[in-house]
Amino acid sequence: MTMNYNLRTMMCGCAGCGPSGGFASTAVNRRRFLAGSTAAGLGMAGLGTAGLGSATAQPSGKPHRIDVHHHIVPPAQRKMNIERRGGKGGPRWSPEMSLEDMDKGGVAYSITSILNPGPWYGKIEEPSRRLARECNDYAAKLRSDHPNRFGVFAAIAPVDVEGSLKEIEYAYGTLKAEGIALWTSYDGKYLGNEIFVPVLEELNRRRAVVYVHPTPPECCAKVIGAVPPSAIEYATDTTRTVASLLFEKPGSAFKFPDIRWIWSHSGGTIPFLTSRFTRLAWERKMKNDPIAVLRRHHYEVAQGNTPGQLAALMKMVPISQVMFGSDYPYRDAKEAADGVVAYKFSATDQLAIDNGNALKMFPNVKV
Repeated sequence: MTMNYNLRTMMCGCAGCGPSGGFASTAVNRRRFLAGSTAAGLGMAGLGTAGLGSATAQPSGKPHRIDVHHHIVPPAQRKMNIERRGGKGGPRWSPEMSLEDMDKGGVAYSITSILNPGPWYGKIEEPSRRLARECNDYAAKLRSDHPNRFGVFAAIAPVDVEGSLKEIEYAYGTLKAEGIALWTSYDGKYLGNEIFVPVLEELNRRRAVVYVHPTPPECCAKVIGAVPPSAIEYATDTTRTVASLLFEKPGSAFKFPDIRWIWSHSGGTIPFLTSRFTRLAWERKMKNDPIAVLRRHHYEVAQGNTPGQLAALMKMVPISQVMFGSDYPYRDAKEAADGVVAYKFSATDQLAIDNGNALKMFPNVKV
């Protein structure tokens, strides 16, 4: 099999791989490659590929999916990325592009989040706070322009405790945001670090929905020069921050049980490491069961919708904890939808992933 397209861009799913993203030139080839890979994977798993072509999420009638992993590129963030990182400041994006992709993938409603690294650029300063406010206002304006299509995961930088507490108040009190977007680490500190406790305490008080996206880790961004961090480290960094919440003092995963977490990419490598978490909890004589906590968290399927990934996730959590995600504009919604459909969930479980579980979390959303 000859692959004459850019492997680096194809494998990179999220922001951080490069300043331009490379989305427009590779989307079709990437989709074809992944479709072939899914077919091969089904065949190797003994599931066969007969009828795979019909097991795709062809939009029929009214779009119905709710996407909880859908990126936007507010002008303020593109400008800041160019100033701090160079390049084009992110992938090509517009509201019209989002809506077009949503329609192709049968997505009725997307709750949006901004790109890596969110509003944090390494130091507490007024520009970071202003960037969070401008991005959140932009997302809210997008929702008001398209009230039946978009929601808001408001961006904060919890390492800036004072600024984050103010922005949480604004996000909920003024913008009526659907939830808060966090990244897996800030300045090398994962979310279980005690520095974040005041912010997590407030989110717990509000029973906030908190969507978490991985970011290039300080430790490992260049371990393998030929492989971008998104190919390996993003999934692993999600696991690192979950482990931090479970095992770092003060044990925030247990201390703040009313935060409703959503983890990216079917939980990254979490499902494959549960026995190690169980062992570590036993060695430390922990009173709380880490796996019981993980089973109460939620997981979305963007870049986590191959047969092996879904099988591992479904061994860890009940169907009630799984949601739809696309990772647009780095991946398209139809790719994620096709992966879920090809897994052959029951009709009831399929609908739960497509929108049922999200509707329970976001009862004001209408699809």
